[in-house]
Amino acid sequence: MPKRLWGSLLVLLLIGCERAEQVQKPVEEAATAETVQIAFTDVTEAAGLGAFRHETGAFGQKWFPESMGPGCGFVDYNGDGWLDIVLVGGGVWPGHSDKDRVRPLWLFRNNGDGTFTDVTDEAGLGQLNAYGIGITAADYDNDGDEDLYFTTLWKNILLRNNGDGTFTDVTDEAGVAGDSVWSSSAIFFDADRDGDLDLFVGNYVYWTPETDIWCSLDEKTKGYCTPEAYTGVPPYFFRNNGDGTFTDESEKAGFVPAPGKTLGVAETDYNRDGWPDLVVANDTQPDQLYRNNGDGTFTDIGMLSGMAYDENGKARAGMGIDAGVVDTTGQISLFVGNFSKEMIGVYRYIGNDLFIDRAAVSRIGRQSLQTLTFGLFLFDVDRDGDLDLFAANGHVQDEIERVQDGITYAQPPHLFLNDGYGFFVDVAPKAGGVLTQPIVARGAAYGDFNRDGLVDILVIENSGPAHLWRNDTKGAGHYLRVQLVGTKSHPQGISSRVVVRIGDRWMEQRVRTGGSYLAVSEKTLTFGLGTAQQVDAVDVEWATGLRERFGPFEADQEVRLVEGTGRPLEALAQAKF
Repeated sequence: MPKRLWGSLLVLLLIGCERAEQVQKPVEEAATAETVQIAFTDVTEAAGLGAFRHETGAFGQKWFPESMGPGCGFVDYNGDGWLDIVLVGGGVWPGHSDKDRVRPLWLFRNNGDGTFTDVTDEAGLGQLNAYGIGITAADYDNDGDEDLYFTTLWKNILLRNNGDGTFTDVTDEAGVAGDSVWSSSAIFFDADRDGDLDLFVGNYVYWTPETDIWCSLDEKTKGYCTPEAYTGVPPYFFRNNGDGTFTDESEKAGFVPAPGKTLGVAETDYNRDGWPDLVVANDTQPDQLYRNNGDGTFTDIGMLSGMAYDENGKARAGMGIDAGVVDTTGQISLFVGNFSKEMIGVYRYIGNDLFIDRAAVSRIGRQSLQTLTFGLFLFDVDRDGDLDLFAANGHVQDEIERVQDGITYAQPPHLFLNDGYGFFVDVAPKAGGVLTQPIVARGAAYGDFNRDGLVDILVIENSGPAHLWRNDTKGAGHYLRVQLVGTKSHPQGISSRVVVRIGDRWMEQRVRTGGSYLAVSEKTLTFGLGTAQQVDAVDVEWATGLRERFGPFEADQEVRLVEGTGRPLEALAQAKF
């Protein structure tokens, strides 16, 4: 029998199994889910974020970068345990704006009472000069506080946290500025498992004001171009030397050559070999899966794995991206935000470096056809023990409604609720409120800013405000929040895997810095426990390879797990990792 036919039969068999799993869902689980009322409240103004506005610098010429930013994130820059907020402010074009100077980066300190204070100037960030695009954050120098890496339209900026509430630009001495090109999403991760964070920086296209191309939707007026008009820029990979400096190993590590046009990047360990891999979303180019070879190099197996294209073999407009376990198979699924009239991409690992396309069968595909998704992430919105999917939407062409029926510029988000078996329904229309509000969304991040155990959402608009949406879901399950403290691994536990066990049921998440679009989310993990009031064990596979078991723990608390203080799990089989 031809291999293609065998493949088709395998796909049909897998879909049939998935449908059988859904039928077998216990009645009591469904009844419990009906008592949950998903609700988010817009607390932006009350929290003190109302003064922020993203500035594109637009002056009528429709320059390409104006339509693509900005990013945002949750960080804890002062180490007080309360999540602070960082917002990318954008920029203006020299000689083309009579507006006051724009702050390209804003920092808001969490006051611990539901409000934030703008500390941009006192933190030493007010005088930065850049056209800001995206943000990521992690303790790159292992000194105990979170540093910021700021991607821009020109050279990028590394801001070292001085530990006293201020930051210093150390870009040149660290060696991570890159060339004067348009960068997008960046991610810190421990590529070689040595305890020092390495840095991957996605780059987009070669664009300058001098090389700007005339593009149009109606062949009459200038519009924003799509990336097909420009040449892509390959990514950067900077290896951490452990002394505050980095070495550019983009080519040596196997990240160059590459098509570029990267907009999103997420870390995962799809094949469970203990080495962190990267999944990369590229705009109108094949998406990529960089398999970590464990020797300092990576191999792009995106096309061979089946996750590079849609089901028709076509590259899509990859923007935001995330990865996680969303069903009872225990395998990693990938989620990629795409353009309007393109489904959100959903791929699940099936072994042997292969992924199956689940966009349609997951029920996410058709529900996402009319929207253009930028920020996208997995989190457990109702704390029932499975990961749900949030997608922030907004078009890039402000005149799209004139030329295309059914597609709008401002768009409401999606909130896809998971049934535990990897089948989703968009509950945003039913939940109402802010989840039905059309906005021009770009970056999106998650974090429990008020420490009530419910994970909140931060979304930022292009040429508009930021939105802080507090999770006020009623009837949510119990929870356990897990913070890792590495001793030989990275101090924040980045690139470590955490498995929470309740009887024969288990849930997993990974401590990461990337994902979504131009954004960074909190690093403390929130596990929904449903009706369970106790966790039997928390197993940690630290980035350096040590496996430990902690617990048991009572529900509804945050635990701090320190590397080397748990019970060792010597054999992989014993831990069932």
